[in-house]
Amino acid sequence: MANIAVENLIVGAGFSGATIARLLAETGQKVLVIDKKDHIAGNSFDYVDENGICIHKYGSHIFHTDNEKVWSFLKQFSDFNGYTHKVVAVIDGIETVIPFNINTLYDVFSTDTAQRLEEKLLGKYEFETKVPITEFQSQDDEDLKFLADFIYKKVFEGYSTKQWGQIPDKTVMARVPVFVSHDDRYFQDKYQGIPTGGYTKLLEKMLDHENIEVRLNMDFKEILKQVQDDVKVFYTGSIDEFFDYKFGVLPYRNVNFEFETMKREFYQSNSVINYPCDHDFTRIHEYKYYLNDKSDKTVIAKEYSQAFEVGKNERYYPIAAEDNQALYEKYLRERPENAYFLGRLGDYKYYDMDDAVERAMNLFEELNAVSKPLAEVPV
Repeated sequence: MANIAVENLIVGAGFSGATIARLLAETGQKVLVIDKKDHIAGNSFDYVDENGICIHKYGSHIFHTDNEKVWSFLKQFSDFNGYTHKVVAVIDGIETVIPFNINTLYDVFSTDTAQRLEEKLLGKYEFETKVPITEFQSQDDEDLKFLADFIYKKVFEGYSTKQWGQIPDKTVMARVPVFVSHDDRYFQDKYQGIPTGGYTKLLEKMLDHENIEVRLNMDFKEILKQVQDDVKVFYTGSIDEFFDYKFGVLPYRNVNFEFETMKREFYQSNSVINYPCDHDFTRIHEYKYYLNDKSDKTVIAKEYSQAFEVGKNERYYPIAAEDNQALYEKYLRERPENAYFLGRLGDYKYYDMDDAVERAMNLFEELNAVSKPLAEVPV
């Protein structure tokens, strides 16, 4: 079997792998990118279906960032529309935005109760700030304690139980905020939107370079046998799989999507509606909203969460726990000198898309001692 002559092998053609592939290629280095899937873009893969609707195959992906370096880099490969995301949840049969904000109070409570809570929030906290609900429990105020308990029971407990397969420890309530604002946007980042041609097209352009070769449907272990020992390996798959699970399997949650096409313009009032208490699915996605696709039909996907099982389904979300982090670090100590792990699976860490790009850019800079800006593109 002939050796493959490349300087860099990148396993995974999602945002992490494509970003570092492009940066390496622009320095004149030869790069081979492989992926076990039959498409690039990883879990951000999208496609236009027979109805002219851009479908996010692995769940809704919403780009948002405050990082100008990341934004400038990505703008080389796609324009972005002005989509700003909001998340709607059904609470006691009422549709309202989450995280809770001042508008949510008036949706789910009586006017008198909402006014009282609003006055107390504005009296204690600065406008436009996010306050963890644990803060309310430390106050000597029964109304704010009631609000904290209501949000935990009606939103966080049910949704997290379905999403993670267990009742959440109340200590994690520190991550559940109330936004003291009328801003219904889920993200407040400076830059937000969806690539106008979709994520797959963006990554196609990123990987379109004379020094980059892409091979799909590839087993990385077979390819590893064919590359020289001094080739740098950038691995964005699961680190435990890289080492043949010698210390055990890292736990993840999987999500499964049930797609349905309907002959109607829209199915629901928002791109994503969460169901923290009702139904066995966690949320419903409706894809027409993202690129304002025009069709007399619509496509929805109901999302179900379940445990990841090797060989049966895909990894989506690493499970944050001390034991899991210790197992990850045990694997990381086995890292060969020529191998680098990155991405959500390689780092066993939840990344938004901009985080994944930033991580890849930072690794590239560390390895290549880059001190000047990577891209100078008008923002």
